[in-house]
Amino acid sequence: MRGFILFSLTLQAVKILVDEHIWDFDLQAALLDVSEQRREQALRFRHELGQRLSVLAYRLLKRCLSELYGMEGNPRLEYDEHGKPAIAGRPDICFSLSHCREAVACAVSTRPVGIDVEAIREYRPSLVRYTMNDEETAAVERADDPAAAFIRLWTMKEATVKLTGTGISTDMKGVIDHERVAYHTTQHDRYVLSVAQWATDERSAEEPAR
Repeated sequence: MRGFILFSLTLQAVKILVDEHIWDFDLQAALLDVSEQRREQALRFRHELGQRLSVLAYRLLKRCLSELYGMEGNPRLEYDEHGKPAIAGRPDICFSLSHCREAVACAVSTRPVGIDVEAIREYRPSLVRYTMNDEETAAVERADDPAAAFIRLWTMKEATVKLTGTGISTDMKGVIDHERVAYHTTQHDRYVLSVAQWATDERSAEEPAR
């Protein structure tokens, strides 16, 4: 595929692929190149944009798996009760996918990871008050660009719930956890991308000392 904006985060050994070129590939050919499972998922979207985003996210995952693990072919995905995806037969591989109208992103790691990408859109104070706690609301309101500041915090929240696998709850105000979660956020012209991983390897911490 062409048109990749590719960068890697080495802080927590997570590989990130981001592609902004949503309209620059043959959708019909791409649908034939993904798994039947993913093709069915993509075609559930009524509009072409949704289909393209679904297919492109899966293609980014395939590329990451090929580059990191030498895996070829189309991986089959499994989903837990909260809808968190996993690669069938490969519990050692963690990944997260996200997309918006401006970009598609994929994160792959040996440790749990969550990623979210969101387009910067019109600032809505009512939405800020509904989703942000008092401290976050104040930070958004005093920002030079409140719309971007809100999306920055929102992507951090979404990345966190993807990391934990709990999904979006009715109360997102207390989701961000700087003590337990490490965040990496980047802002581009039209969108913001956030990645979340555990600040320490909690699985190792639970093991008894030897």
